[in-house]
Amino acid sequence: MANFPRRRGKNGTPAVSKASRFSKFVRQPVTDGTGKKTLPRRGIYLLPNAFTTAALFCGFYAIVMAMNQKFEHAAWAIFIAMILDGLDGRIARLTNTQSEFGAQYDSLSDMVSFGAAPALVIYEWSLRGMGKLGWLAAFVYCAGAALRLARFNTNIAVVDKRFFQGLPSPAAAAMVAGFILLMNDLEFAGNQLAWVSWTIALFSGLTMVTNVPFYSFKDVNFRKSVPFIVVFLLALFFALISIDPPKVLFPIFVAYGLSGYAVFFWRMAKGKPVSIIQTDHEH
Repeated sequence: MANFPRRRGKNGTPAVSKASRFSKFVRQPVTDGTGKKTLPRRGIYLLPNAFTTAALFCGFYAIVMAMNQKFEHAAWAIFIAMILDGLDGRIARLTNTQSEFGAQYDSLSDMVSFGAAPALVIYEWSLRGMGKLGWLAAFVYCAGAALRLARFNTNIAVVDKRFFQGLPSPAAAAMVAGFILLMNDLEFAGNQLAWVSWTIALFSGLTMVTNVPFYSFKDVNFRKSVPFIVVFLLALFFALISIDPPKVLFPIFVAYGLSGYAVFFWRMAKGKPVSIIQTDHEH
């Protein structure tokens, strides 16, 4: 094999190669207590990632239950994944265990639990008999969830924290799962409501990728003291849910899914559309 001469510097010494684009990912040696240089150990935080793994399991469980025609179990698994997804980030912030690994893992878990799982569940429950139109609506929902999560990760530093840019994927999944729960509770078969399911899947998928602002509740200070009536109303809210969850949960998420459009058009009518990009002052 031919040997090619190495490029030399001006002083005759071999030129130093430029740093690789992946050099920032190389672990740099650190000095331990004895003065020896060792590579730092990499690990992940257990507590928040355990909740993320549990949410991922619920999404996978929902898919398996849909394949076994147990749609009520599948819908409840999606709701449980939604609760776990809301807890993992808050636990990471409370315990100061945030990490880039956790953020990426959470996005992948969300794609399974709130993207693939709801699309497959509603397809198996109602859209299968519609042929190409059925799986097309399910795919639009799944693709919308993927694009929504990718946009959220890239725009997280510039989007106004008070609002979500488009319908959040957990809320879209809750709308789909809530509809299935309600119709099962009312003893309607999925094939009887194929066009309604098609409309909900398409509406949820497309709303996730719009620029319509949805209130995020991130500016609510949960550490601030509140009047006694607020605690009473909160207890009453949970009591109403426990009486008949399907009939209460679905209208709540439908109202949230429409609230973004209501705010958007109301602000436009006032001549002050909601700014998605973070601004210091809003007039």
